[in-house]
Formats: sequence, C-alpha cells, structure tokens
Amino acid sequence: MLTILGFAMIATFLVLIMMKKMSPIAALVLIPALFCVFVGKGAHLGDYVLEGVGNLAPTAAMLMFAIVYFGVMIDVGLFDPIVRGILRFCKADPLRIVVGTAVLAAIVSLDGDGSTTFMITVSAMYPLYKRLKMSLVVMTGVAATANGVMNTLPWGGPTARAATALKVDAADIFVPMIPALAVGLLFVFVLAYVLGRRERKRLGVLTLDDVLETETETVTETVLVRTGGGKGTDRSPTGGAGTGADAASQNEGAASQKDDAESQNDDEDDERLQGLDPDRATLRPKLYWFNACLTVALLAAMIMEILPIPVLFLLGAALALTVNFPKMADQKARVAAHAENVLNVSGMVFAAAVFTGVLTGTGMVKHMADWLVGAIPEGMGPHMGIVTGLLSLPLTYFMSNDGFYFGVLPVLAEAGAAHGVSPLEIARASLVGQALHMSSPLVPAVYVLVGMAKVEFGDHTKFTVKWAALTSLVVLGAGILFGII
Repeated sequence: MLTILGFAMIATFLVLIMMKKMSPIAALVLIPALFCVFVGKGAHLGDYVLEGVGNLAPTAAMLMFAIVYFGVMIDVGLFDPIVRGILRFCKADPLRIVVGTAVLAAIVSLDGDGSTTFMITVSAMYPLYKRLKMSLVVMTGVAATANGVMNTLPWGGPTARAATALKVDAADIFVPMIPALAVGLLFVFVLAYVLGRRERKRLGVLTLDDVLETETETVTETVLVRTGGGKGTDRSPTGGAGTGADAASQNEGAASQKDDAESQNDDEDDERLQGLDPDRATLRPKLYWFNACLTVALLAAMIMEILPIPVLFLLGAALALTVNFPKMADQKARVAAHAENVLNVSGMVFAAAVFTGVLTGTGMVKHMADWLVGAIPEGMGPHMGIVTGLLSLPLTYFMSNDGFYFGVLPVLAEAGAAHGVSPLEIARASLVGQALHMSSPLVPAVYVLVGMAKVEFGDHTKFTVKWAALTSLVVLGAGILFGII
C-alpha cells in the first residue's frame, strides 16, 4: 500500500506542476501533507517535517551564503573574462549560444556545486537568450544536463556517497568511468548543437551586426515617436508652415540622436551582448586577484573538507562583502540585490524538506525501493551492473541522492555480489542517472536555475527530462561498450 501511495504522491506532484495547477512550493508542501493523512500518519506530520527540515537545513544555509558569495563575485567582475570569451565565440548566433551554454556550464561545474554553475551560466547567457527571443528552457535544459554529467566528479557528491555506502575508494569508482562520462559530455555538446540548429532555423541566421542594426532602428523609431517625427504626427492646431519647421527641427534632432546611437553601437560592439555590464558600479578591478585567490582558496577548502561547506560559504561571503564593499550601505545594497534569489531558493529547499520528510518518515521510500529491487528477475542477477544503471534513472529522480546511495545501493550491491558482480561495478553504474537527477524536483540547485532564468519549473521538466534521460542512457551504453559496467 505504501509503495502505491508513494508512487501516486510523486506522480500527483509532477502532474500538477507540469500542468501549472500549483506552484512548486505549494505542491511540495500540500501534496505530501495530504498523502501523509491518507497513510494514516497525519499525527506525525510535524515530526516528519521537522526531521526533513533538520536534514536539509545545512543545504539551505550553504545555498543562501553561496548565492550571496558568488553573487558578489559576479558583481565585482571575477567571472567577466571567462564570460567575455564564451560570448565572443557566441556572437548573436543561436547555434553558438546554445553550444556556449553547454561549454560554460561544463567548465563552471568543475567546482562541484550546481548552484554556482547555474548562477554564473544564467547571469552570462540570460540576456542573450532574451534579446534574441530564444527559448529559455533550452538554456535551462542544456545547463542542467551538462552539470548533471559533471556532477559525478569525486567532490560533486554522488561518487563520494557511493564510495561511503559500499566502502570502496572514490578514485576506483570515478577514474574507470571517465571514458563513459566523457562520451556523455560529448553527447551533451552534440545535443546543444542540435537544439542550437533548431533555434537558428526558428529565428533565422543572425549575426551581431543584425542585432545591433535592429536595436539601432528600434532606438531611432522610439526617438521619432517621442519627438513627433514621421508620418501622421502633425499635432499643430493650424497645420501651417510653422509645423513643417518644427517637424524638420525635430527630425534633425532625431537624426542626430540616431548618429549618436550608431556611434555608441560601433564603440560598444559585442559588449552590447555580453550580459554583464562592463561599466557597472560594483566592479572592483583592483581587487580582481584578491577575489580570484579567495575563490580558489574557498574551493580548495571545500575539496579538502577543512570545514563544513555551509561554514566555508558563510565565512567567504562575509569576507568578500567586507573587503569589496567596506561601507555598510554598500554591503546592505549587495545583500538586498541578491535577496530575491536567496528567498526563492531557501523557500524551495524548506518546502522540499516537507516532501522528503514525509517520503522517508512514512516509509514510502523504503517500500518503493524494496518493491523495485524485488521486481528484478532472478535471471538478471549476473547483469546487476546494467540493472543498477537503469534503476539509477528513476530512483535518483524520485528520491534524494542520500536516499538512493545509502538506502538502495547497498541492497543492489548485495544482490550483485550473490551473482559475482563486484561492488565497484555497481558503484560505477549508480552514477549513470546523474544527468537526469539534476532536474529532479528534490534537487535544491534546480530552483536556482529556473528562478534566475524566470522559467516555470513544469516547463523545464517537460523539456529537459527526455534529453537528460537520453544522456544517462548514452553514458550507460558507453560504460557497457568500454567494459566498465
């Protein structure tokens, strides 16, 4: 019964948000609360929620201060050189922009934090997508899928969890998987190329000059309207010679402003499309190397686990604000500038805590996992590596990484061991589903992505799931082909 209710709860949640009948926050809270009552454990709802909040509180704290820290780094211009390089490649070609999104997301994913990746990628690429009227779900889908493949890095989380759960070395899991993961990342770039061609076909072949010319014409038309120029703008009561003189004067002014606009366009060139204002008041070029060293030190401390990640980001955010913005008013302004993202993400995380708390507390997750494992035919025992890879797609999507790696993976490993399949092979296969996992409604970072991109979570889900699942299957196929799985 709990198995059926668990799957029904997840299905209800996904259907409602994809049909936009409920907001993600409301669905994450109300649907599990309702199903908790159906299960007959409504009296324990408070305990389940508090337990879920307690488990996710460190994640929420990490995301809150990570958003502030990397938001400040974006404000002061730390990532501008990387962004300019990507955008110089992209110009105004939809195909290049989509491929550039995948490349940028993959590069930034090297820090192992999905929220960071999405903040930088969206900040850089969003203005281009909006200006060229490109599909924003293409941006979120490509970024999430690229980050999902890169999320398998040993410091990204899943590999470390698999190593801990099965008591094996993380390097022994990850290093042999590199060829399969490389194929998966290459497939993401090919996917970005295909989606980019689709966008180029829909919008036409664009160049930077086309966009700048269109913008100049728009500016000119606006000037003419505001000054009363053009046809049908005779507003003089008499309509005499004075009107013609006024119109001529106004048109001369409009032409002058047009020349100014064109001159400005020539001077700014592709900086008009770089997404990060090169003249913003928050830039701190003299502190560039301090900020770069601080960020490298922060990432190194994360990898070496010198302190808990939430503590590192808390200290990093405080230091970044103090050094870059010594005045209290400026510090408050920076925090306020990123407050909306902080509130949206932290709200989603705590709402997700209700969902995960009820799933775990009522025993739904355990019953669902046991049912799936029990449904494996006996004859599939020698192929438990492939079975684990296939199961990792739905299981890491419908439950947290902690639930899968610490709750389900040991059971799969035991079943494999009975048929001579090594724990290392099971552990490697368990990484296959990460491309899909990064778009799961239980992943806090995905709310950073859709929130900053101003995309409905349901739209992102409908577009991304099929491509992310296909990417995971490509990784699995490559693993089988190379003899890794």
